[in-house]
Amino acid sequence: MINKRLLVKNLLAHNDENSFYDKKLRIDLGSKEGKAKFLKHICALSNSNPKNNSYIVIGIDDASNSIVGVDFFDDSKLQNLVNAYLQNAPIIQYENIAFPHLPTGKVVGLVTIRAQNGLTVLRKNIWKYYGGAAFFRDGSVSMPKDFYSEINDVNSEIVRQIEKQSSNHIEHTLDSVVTFMERRHNGLHAEYKVFKEQFVICWSGKVKHKKGQTYYSRVDIEMVNEQVQLFYSALDEVQITHDDSSFSILEFVHLGIGEQQRYHPLEKQTFRFLPNGTYTLENKILFNPPYYDRRTLHHIYNANLALLQKIATDAPLTDRELEDLRQLPETMLICKFNNVGEPIEKMRVHKQHLKKYVTTYKAFKEALRILRKVQYNS
Repeated sequence: MINKRLLVKNLLAHNDENSFYDKKLRIDLGSKEGKAKFLKHICALSNSNPKNNSYIVIGIDDASNSIVGVDFFDDSKLQNLVNAYLQNAPIIQYENIAFPHLPTGKVVGLVTIRAQNGLTVLRKNIWKYYGGAAFFRDGSVSMPKDFYSEINDVNSEIVRQIEKQSSNHIEHTLDSVVTFMERRHNGLHAEYKVFKEQFVICWSGKVKHKKGQTYYSRVDIEMVNEQVQLFYSALDEVQITHDDSSFSILEFVHLGIGEQQRYHPLEKQTFRFLPNGTYTLENKILFNPPYYDRRTLHHIYNANLALLQKIATDAPLTDRELEDLRQLPETMLICKFNNVGEPIEKMRVHKQHLKKYVTTYKAFKEALRILRKVQYNS
């Protein structure tokens, strides 16, 4: 089993990017340009490494080659993006890798691009890149080429040695479990379980009991063998179940208007551990949005627009308006799911003003996360 933290360190030992790995300070998937550049690198690494894995390490300062980290990326539906824009798309996996020296909430992103025979090309136009274009790695640069020739298998042995050097040993696994359990004693419930005599998962969180059901918030989950980490904030509610060969996290969204609040299943992630020393991570979106009377929603939408206009002009707010503002991202998200107005666009226009209200801004980012997760799986 590969320890992903060691793998990142061993990749960075090759100080300059090359034809089997790339490093980035961050990636921007919120713009066409950012998506296009990310797809270009996936395409180039796949075409340049048909017989071995290739990697993108995110959260690295290019000038100093130091690990600075990025925000936790918990809605990593990148395979759908890759499949939509690349023909003969490789299988990719995005993982959040914990490093002890990074601040809380910061990780290193690791994109693994599986070996893929055949030419990978852009399926359609995006930004300034045209459909049908193919990219290859020329040293540390991803370049378009108008021809395709057989790639020399120069990287397979190098990558095999790097992955071998990144294998786990029992002392590292035990130390990781002890470290996780010790740092989670600040009022959070912590557990660990061994699967198939090889894989160890630790998790911690704040336990809540509601109507006979157990929910967790502020959840940290770490598969210590590979330093793969999942995180759910204080705004999230999840249920955790496991048996001898699987570990599942069911995430809920708490949505509603007024007193009609209830839990809606959003996504289920399941680790399945196999007897041959491998595992799979399955993701399934379960979300069915709540629907309401359209006249009621139009009234709420218009009231929210008026509220956004008030904060844009720094007008004083009443206690009732402050309460409505705290609920604004949630009610606007419901309007979006019910096709009422342009709620997300209106909130984005007023993003800088929303930042003045910490609770509301956190809820705004959470609404965007939920929307991205649902849209990527539509």
